[in-house]
Amino acid sequence: MTKKAILITGIGIVVGAISGYLYYFYVGCASGTCAIKSKLLNSTLYGALMGGLVFNMFVKSPKES
Repeated sequence: MTKKAILITGIGIVVGAISGYLYYFYVGCASGTCAIKSKLLNSTLYGALMGGLVFNMFVKSPKES
């Protein structure tokens, strides 16, 4: 991976983690039965994973010659 690809994926992880936290804070799960939404750590890590994967889609793969 190039430095640019690592940077884009890293930005995606940070944006996803913030989004996961905000989702937990504003939506969450009051009963505690939701697997992802019930705990802050789970929601933040899931958001970071999804953000990294989504932003990684925008990284162009090197052309083989």
